[in-house]
Amino acid sequence: MYEDGLDDDRVERGRALSQIPGAVTETELNVFAVKAQSKGGYYRVEIEGYFGQCECEDFTSRGGKTCKHLLAVRFFLEKRATGKHADTPAEIPKRRYSEQWRASDQAQTNEYPLFGKLAAGLAATVPEPPYRTGRPPISIRDGLFCALQREYLGKSLRRAGSHYEISLERDLIRRVPGYCHVSKLLNRPELTPILQELITKSALPFISIDRGFAPDSTGIRTTSFGEWMAEKHDDDREHHWLKLHAIIGTKSHIVASVVIGEKNSADSPQFDALVRGLLTGGFHPDEIYADKGYLAHSNFELAEELGIELFVPFKSNSKPRSTTRVANSAGQKSHSKLWTRSYWFYQEHRTEWEGKYHQRSNVEAVFSSIKRKFGETLRSRTPTAQVNELLCKVLAYNITRVIQGSFEFGSKIDFGPSVAALGEDGRGASASP
Repeated sequence: MYEDGLDDDRVERGRALSQIPGAVTETELNVFAVKAQSKGGYYRVEIEGYFGQCECEDFTSRGGKTCKHLLAVRFFLEKRATGKHADTPAEIPKRRYSEQWRASDQAQTNEYPLFGKLAAGLAATVPEPPYRTGRPPISIRDGLFCALQREYLGKSLRRAGSHYEISLERDLIRRVPGYCHVSKLLNRPELTPILQELITKSALPFISIDRGFAPDSTGIRTTSFGEWMAEKHDDDREHHWLKLHAIIGTKSHIVASVVIGEKNSADSPQFDALVRGLLTGGFHPDEIYADKGYLAHSNFELAEELGIELFVPFKSNSKPRSTTRVANSAGQKSHSKLWTRSYWFYQEHRTEWEGKYHQRSNVEAVFSSIKRKFGETLRSRTPTAQVNELLCKVLAYNITRVIQGSFEFGSKIDFGPSVAALGEDGRGASASP
């Protein structure tokens, strides 16, 4: 404690505010303009010795006790007196992240053989349709395995054929399909729910690790046109996109639930499907971190119903009470307690709130990894095949994350009859050391 009514959290917020470039500006002698973070604009702060006055609500509602804006001015003056300005970049510490390099090296050097084994085990969980008469077809399991291997290798349908021969020698598939078979399989609409289920199943090894999740979306290009075509032929065709809506575990970076939408599909309406996909898969989220695109009354109501803490930045015109659109039987509209609690936590404990919300950046890392490893362009032409190809990219990414987790947590994973789960101690329920 620094003085009566002044806590450590308020001091830290004042210190952080003083380090933002341009947040504190001296307009005249002993008069400063301090940035208002929640509402926008600036507050007028007058300093007389150690005491001062501020126009903010925190200062007036607490009977003139020191607020974070007064503290920001004090830190600003202290730094100026010592020759260090508040906007000096060196004053802001750089966030650093640790990496288990030994586990990462082992995972990447052994990834190719392990990917084939895990992909085959995952495909084997898909039930085969009943065989009737005629020539036995290529099984869905073999076709699905070849589609996943093709996405992992990043090769065309013809060039991936030689790798199918190697997989046959390793007893990962029963028959080598023709190069057109994968394309025909991806054009089957019934494959879409199967792939979505497999994505959730591939994330189950981390079910006891992830308690925090982050949803977001990214665009995946479906066609590409070179600059030479536009230059020579004046071709002004536009790219077409699919939008991948996903929710990921912030600790494991695994994709737990996905929704594929059109290029202009909004983020907020997909929140319900993503969260319920988590619950259907067996996950038990405690906290969800999302950007302002998910700031909707319905999302807070869903999180409150499911007992999940939702961290979304509030806008400058947000109110502390959120009224639902639907009235109850008595004609009264209810208020979301989670919205109100989150609003005041966001306003009064910004440092602690940002410490939790920072985990949302993990979803951006996941999207970057998917595009860098498996490409950001889809080869398929038809809409159904494009959706299924994108789901195969996500599923292939999840398999690589499971391989990383098997070395990081010291367990072997098998997508056989029962999916092994990686626990906090690194041992799965059915995993062997």
